[in-house]
Amino acid sequence: MQPHPNVQAVQHALDNAGGRDGSGAASLIRILPEAVHTAAAAAAALEVEVGQIANSLIFDADGDPLLVLTSGAHRVDTGRVATELGLTALKRATPEFVREHTGQPIGGVAPLGHPKPIRTLVDAALAGYPEIWAAGGVPRAVFPTTYAELLRITAGTSAEVA
Repeated sequence: MQPHPNVQAVQHALDNAGGRDGSGAASLIRILPEAVHTAAAAAAALEVEVGQIANSLIFDADGDPLLVLTSGAHRVDTGRVATELGLTALKRATPEFVREHTGQPIGGVAPLGHPKPIRTLVDAALAGYPEIWAAGGVPRAVFPTTYAELLRITAGTSAEVA
């Protein structure tokens, strides 16, 4: 069976970026038996700590998309992030805004593979894990990576987001 086009696009982006997992091998997307819509569900399916799940959250940052990759153990403090970035407003994006800017559905937004690069913050708490897991373009797809790799493949900025 052919993978979903979003999964293909994310794997292609990972391959082009030379994305690596915690062992240094190429990051490969894994399709889980069921969709995982929460960090807790993803952690249970992968048998890892919830903090190892890199939630991909799209925010509307004064009209522009902002991707925050946060540890599954955290909630984004939107006030703190808005202040640090000098924004007037940082609000959770609508499903339409998310799909417009990522081409992916909420629950499956990957850190890369979007139509255009998106400004990205990476939760510094993810640095505490040798391997982390991120979404692969649809709610059943995930891939292993590391904190350093997330920063590199997204051209992201390390930040305290919780």
